[in-house]
Amino acid sequence: MKIWESGVLENLTSKGMLKIILPVLVMLAGISISWAIVVHRPQAKSELPESKTPLVQVISVEPRTLKLNIQSQGVVVPRTEIDLVPEVAGQIIRLHPSLVAGGFFEAGEILITVDPRDYDYAIAEALARIAEAERQVAMEEAQAEQARNEWKVLGEGQPTPLTLREPQLAEAYAKLKAAQADLIKARLQRSRCEWRAPFSGRVRNKHIGLGQYVQPGEKLARIYAIDVAQVRLPLATDQLAYLDLLLDHRNSKPETGPKVTLSAELAGALRRWEGRIVRAEGALDEETGLLHAVAEIRNPYAEEAGQPPLMPGLFVKAEIEGREQSDVFELPPGAVNGAREALWIDAEDRLRIRRLDILRSEPDRVLVKSGLNKGDRLVIAGIDIPIEGMKVKIQAARPEQKFEKAAKSDAGGTP
Repeated sequence: MKIWESGVLENLTSKGMLKIILPVLVMLAGISISWAIVVHRPQAKSELPESKTPLVQVISVEPRTLKLNIQSQGVVVPRTEIDLVPEVAGQIIRLHPSLVAGGFFEAGEILITVDPRDYDYAIAEALARIAEAERQVAMEEAQAEQARNEWKVLGEGQPTPLTLREPQLAEAYAKLKAAQADLIKARLQRSRCEWRAPFSGRVRNKHIGLGQYVQPGEKLARIYAIDVAQVRLPLATDQLAYLDLLLDHRNSKPETGPKVTLSAELAGALRRWEGRIVRAEGALDEETGLLHAVAEIRNPYAEEAGQPPLMPGLFVKAEIEGREQSDVFELPPGAVNGAREALWIDAEDRLRIRRLDILRSEPDRVLVKSGLNKGDRLVIAGIDIPIEGMKVKIQAARPEQKFEKAAKSDAGGTP
């Protein structure tokens, strides 16, 4: 019995030792393996990154004398446009064959004729009243002469005007003048039965027909002159600095105003018309703050080879000739960033960042007034992240690439 108990105790003791020894052995083995990995790991070779000098495309800038034209737009309207409104009542008995929408007519042609018979009767009545008034004047003059002679023979003292029939004679003269005035009025009304065109023009629309009875003040048609077309062109106040435009044009001549070229897509092609700015309107637009300049184009319906007429209602783009500016540098748009900075290459082919004085920015170019010198080299491509003083390699851009490359480059990558 004792022998069995001692064997059990020895067995339990050995199992407890194993639980302690095994974890220690596993830990020692892990440490040994880790040490071996660290000792026998491959050595990394330290290599410095190869420095590459970027290749950039540059342009050499030269100052120029440029005309800074102004872009605007507007709608063509006739300079003269009126409504045909009768001054007499009556039935329309004749219409001009061209009195239809789009019809042409010449100055002095009769466009509308109203039945004149009522006004012919009025002329005849006025002539009759004149004849009666002239008879009355002659009778009164004879009676007044007779009264003066009788007073000289029989009268005593100073005669009264009534005795000499002076009031009666004055009344006869007044009735004669009234009758003559009635005749003038009747003839004037008769002349208004024929509505003559005051200018050569075209019909915009018509509201009447043959045989219709019209009243004074009723709109019969709308016509416009074809001698001159106008376009109102909105201008910002800062754009006026580039134009030879007189705001006070009382002593100016229309033919001396800035030239303007109008263009529009018409009949499947780009058409152009030449004109001039003749005046500026007298006040700024209260809603937009813009000033409208008025351009005139003479003979918009002149027959030229392949040139369609400049019709009212056509939307046109306008380019107004500006005044000349000297010593201006013309750069492609990608050569200047939003902060008005450009990349400049110095004599040692190192990159410099220079701030420019921008005169005007346009969609296809940037005009610089100052900040550059003749012959300066500006980067237009090849730099993604510019660093002041970095060394670069130079590749001159071909003339046809100067603006093409800049237009394709990202403005955010080049200052």
